[in-house]
Amino acid sequence: MAAPPKPIKLLMIYFPVLIQLIFLSYYPRPVFSDGNTPPAPAPAPAPAFACDVTNNPGLKSLSFCNSSLDIETRVADLVNKLTLKEKIGWVISGAQGVPRLGIPNYEWWSEALHGVSNTGFGVKFSGPIPAATSFPQVILTAASFNLSLFQAIGKAVSTEARAMHNVGAAGLTFWSPNVNIFRDPRWGRGQETPGEDPLLSAQYGVAYVRALQQRDDGDSTRLKVAACCKHYTAYDLDHWKGFDRFTFDAQVSQQDLDDTYQPPFKSCVVDGNVASVMCSYNQVNGKPTCGNPDLLNGVIRGQWKLNGYIVSDCDSVQVLFDDQHYTKTPEEAAALAVNSGLDLDCGSFLIQHVEAASNLGLINETSINRAISNNFATMMRLGFFDGNPKHDHLYGNLGPKDVCTDENRHLAREAARQGIVLLKNDLRNSLPLSPSSLKSLAVIGPNANDTTFNMIGNYAGVPCGYTTPLKGLAALVPVVYHPGCSNVACEEIPDIQKAREIASSADAIVLFMGSSQSIEAEGLDRVNITMPGQQEDLISQVAESSNGRPLILVVMSGGGMDIRFAQQHPNISAILWVGFPGEAGGAAIADIIFGFHNPSGLLPMTWYPQSYAEKVNMTDMKMRPNSRTGYPGRTYRFYTGPTIYPFGHGLSYSGFKHRLVESLPTVMVLDIEEGHPCGSSYGCKSIEAVGSACKNSSVFAVRLGVENMGDLAGSHTVLVFSRPPRVHNAPRKQLVGFQKVHLRPKEKEVLGFDIDVCRDLSVVDELGTRKLALGKHVLHVGSLKHYFNLTL
Repeated sequence: MAAPPKPIKLLMIYFPVLIQLIFLSYYPRPVFSDGNTPPAPAPAPAPAFACDVTNNPGLKSLSFCNSSLDIETRVADLVNKLTLKEKIGWVISGAQGVPRLGIPNYEWWSEALHGVSNTGFGVKFSGPIPAATSFPQVILTAASFNLSLFQAIGKAVSTEARAMHNVGAAGLTFWSPNVNIFRDPRWGRGQETPGEDPLLSAQYGVAYVRALQQRDDGDSTRLKVAACCKHYTAYDLDHWKGFDRFTFDAQVSQQDLDDTYQPPFKSCVVDGNVASVMCSYNQVNGKPTCGNPDLLNGVIRGQWKLNGYIVSDCDSVQVLFDDQHYTKTPEEAAALAVNSGLDLDCGSFLIQHVEAASNLGLINETSINRAISNNFATMMRLGFFDGNPKHDHLYGNLGPKDVCTDENRHLAREAARQGIVLLKNDLRNSLPLSPSSLKSLAVIGPNANDTTFNMIGNYAGVPCGYTTPLKGLAALVPVVYHPGCSNVACEEIPDIQKAREIASSADAIVLFMGSSQSIEAEGLDRVNITMPGQQEDLISQVAESSNGRPLILVVMSGGGMDIRFAQQHPNISAILWVGFPGEAGGAAIADIIFGFHNPSGLLPMTWYPQSYAEKVNMTDMKMRPNSRTGYPGRTYRFYTGPTIYPFGHGLSYSGFKHRLVESLPTVMVLDIEEGHPCGSSYGCKSIEAVGSACKNSSVFAVRLGVENMGDLAGSHTVLVFSRPPRVHNAPRKQLVGFQKVHLRPKEKEVLGFDIDVCRDLSVVDELGTRKLALGKHVLHVGSLKHYFNLTL
């Protein structure tokens, strides 16, 4: 069969972007917390499910419809009953039903990055469920460093997803989360990720996956909904200076691959038991990820033992043929993907070319059987082959009443509050403001009265409601508003004098600036990391008119920005970073500004100066610095240059004090096997983190006392870093643990961290092997440092 016309392919690839633009342009704008309700519901279609034995009793005799049998037996029975054409209908995301066996069509593509999203064909906001809770974009949630929050959001999202499925408004397979490393601040999709650190990204991914998938009855063989960790692997460039994600070849060393890019995916599979992994558009070292048997069959299935299916990013298989020209024929491309381990094609390329590939002997039916067996096994774990989902004793009663609940909407507000980062608060401690002492508050900036749903970020759905920053502040104090710029791009400042007049007459000023989905998003990377357009000029001029009054700059963005001018400006008394804070963002920002919530967020990524963007090519995938070339490296783990704000930076309205409750070892002796080459050599700098060294090595406890020294209750995150010896070009430091604790004024609590020598203190060598570096190590525990030696 001929390949689909180019416009159809482009529509599939850019569908996530297009659907967001359409939504932003046409969806009626709901309002949060003012009594308004979403649009009136209309009838919805029934959910898709197989084995409807109630209306088709003949299906009872089919083994694959017998839920009392094990899944392997049911899958084998189903696969044996299908023709080749019917099998091929289930290797694409728009799966084709088999009416003779009571199997309907099924759309695999649903999204739930930070709430059920209408990006993808599987979700429809209509009928009895016109909206779903829109939580903060992931980068802000990650800034909370709160595992229990990650889990709470995931559980709320999965409940809403299952409720939507019951009324035919969503599928059961959700291609979230995004656990790519936020390697470069210019990446438009960095907002979707948990940040730049492999451990934080891995723990976020595991927590969110488990919360989406785990059933309340504890049955680990079944799934509530199926999650998917994406985009595998080394994917973090969309469109930058002529380089495009569809043709970009990421040149990655084995050391960087195993040390930085792969850990979140490994944790998703090994620790999170995720049901799916999505391969990416890009190539890695000359091979397309969706056609690389080493990465798919070798690593995901062979090493990590995925219990689920591997899916392509949308039209990735077609991209490797049409755009990358990796194979000579479409049949070769289809065969390469399936033979490499791909199970499901988001798109239609496989259904057009797999049969022809089979006829040419490029692929055998056994490989096709393997692919659909993985797909069917996932659907059986979800209950798709158990009949009407409304008969499910756990989730059958879920419906419209379980979506946009007060509890979930409050959780969206709480998540935003926990993630917001206080970057600056000058010696006058201008924040928090007192609402009772303000007669007027000047609110200025294009992000203050956002009417384009900028706060919910990308891969969002239709929110239950929407509280702009202006609305959140106006609910508490009298405000005077001026947009400053006509839009976030701020190409011109139409009435700077008016903005200055408002600022000069108010008791306090809040500026809402930063970015939007028109500046950083899927398919759109930044070139510069300064404030867009003339925002800096607007901020500076308003600051000059503040006359010593508190002036708070609120930066709304996915990535960091070079805001040194504001950081150093004496009239800018406080700076907040609020990410894209979700449907309740305006209320959460007001809670922080007026002290109803004590800020506790920490930056999950480094904020670089503009010189970084000018010096470092976004296409350079190397993590480690090179002093010979002047390359500064990437992320806090390796970067050697200046920063605007470092990873982990964040202030509070309270002060917190740390102390070690128990002494820590100063020397740790590692066991090695008899005859180990390092046993008779004093030149060993490291040993492999396997065998006796790990079996007999200590897991030592770090007990840290934390005290709230302030007069306000607040949460505090303790980050534990390790600084290994400088061998194997090891990280300058790396995160090995974190915990969040809430303390009343003057309250104390002891936190415990179990440090596993092999897991936490090892490094990855040049060949990708995990090693224990011998010599002096340093633990950074809160504000304390502890030195110790690892020796043989």
